[in-house]
Amino acid sequence: MARILITSGPTRQYLDPVRYLTNASSGRMGRALAAAALEGGHEVIVVSGPVDLRYPDGAEVVSVVSTEDMLDACLAEFPRCDGLIGVAAPCDYRPVQVSTQKIAKTGEPLMLHLVETADIVAALGTIKQLQWMVAFALETEDVRMRAMQKLERKNCDMIVLNGPAAIHAADTQVEIIDRSGNSVAHLAGGKEMVAQGIFRVIEERLIRHFP
Repeated sequence: MARILITSGPTRQYLDPVRYLTNASSGRMGRALAAAALEGGHEVIVVSGPVDLRYPDGAEVVSVVSTEDMLDACLAEFPRCDGLIGVAAPCDYRPVQVSTQKIAKTGEPLMLHLVETADIVAALGTIKQLQWMVAFALETEDVRMRAMQKLERKNCDMIVLNGPAAIHAADTQVEIIDRSGNSVAHLAGGKEMVAQGIFRVIEERLIRHFP
């Protein structure tokens, strides 16, 4: 039995007390992968951003809001896990300054200065020891090249490539790529069915071959 860390859902980067940057990630694939792992008899910890769904009862859920919160939670949990499935879609940018009061309309353009947030999976890749890691990559151009760059930069063992049509959708289409750039599987359909297929590949190629 493996102890598996799954990141899921979006994160929020606040501009002021009521407004924030985010994306439309629903957490459905994270939930489906958590269910598949639990069905396989594994222990599951889900670090999730704000979502409107309930994760399987057998999973331990750590709720977070920002990308920084998610990184801190993952850094705390990952050392005692056997592997990571990075499904979350953390917000990639945050404002340099967060207003303590609601930003009022002035009739003039509002200039936002944004900086990149931390790359959670890449950060975990720098501290992994005997763990395995699987990341998701959502790309719109040069998809395979960008996915392979992410796989190498994040120090992952496999990467799951999908597209923007998967965001907040019931269905998805993915390609699983290994460290050598080989296409391991193509899967399409409902996220629950696709998650089961993804997890079968993880079990066969990673869990069974890691200590």
